[in-house]
Amino acid sequence: MVFEDCTFGISEKVQYRKLKNSELKRKSREDFKSSEKIPLIIILDNIRSLNNIGAVFRTADAFLIQKIYLCGITAIPPHKDIHKTALGATESVDWEYVTHTLGLVKKLQVEGVNIISVEQAENSVSLDDFKTEKETTYALVFGNEVKGVSQEVVSASDAVVEIPQYGTKHSLNISVSVGVVVWDFFMKLKVDING
Repeated sequence: MVFEDCTFGISEKVQYRKLKNSELKRKSREDFKSSEKIPLIIILDNIRSLNNIGAVFRTADAFLIQKIYLCGITAIPPHKDIHKTALGATESVDWEYVTHTLGLVKKLQVEGVNIISVEQAENSVSLDDFKTEKETTYALVFGNEVKGVSQEVVSASDAVVEIPQYGTKHSLNISVSVGVVVWDFFMKLKVDING
């Protein structure tokens, strides 16, 4: 297909061709494991949908996330419904199951990790206004599809970030929320990932 490309400030015809899988320069599982990761952890607090869990793994793989913690009722790999959306990312991304989210949050805080709940709450910071700090590792907590992040975890968090929304629902699917927030943090924290 040929489209006009307006990004150059002048009207130019640009030819676009979809890349083949072999042209995507994908990392091998071993290369991924040894790659420098961005200082970002994902915590899933009682997620019900296995498809959402798999989608989070895939996003974590795409943006070089350090680790995913699966907490409470959140299912763990291997499971066919997780695999269906993870497409193998459960094999590349480090993950661990922890029974109690709050206990994990407190443990990570002792280790110097900054805990950020993604939730609609009083005194939350809009995602676009949240400033990251160098040399800081962040753990993003995403909550249950119906109840969100538990209040005890929200209360224990170092900050609460809210995704700005302008429609009537003020609700995003958890896998979409993870994609939006991880992309934002990735852009703020990214390291040299080409090495």
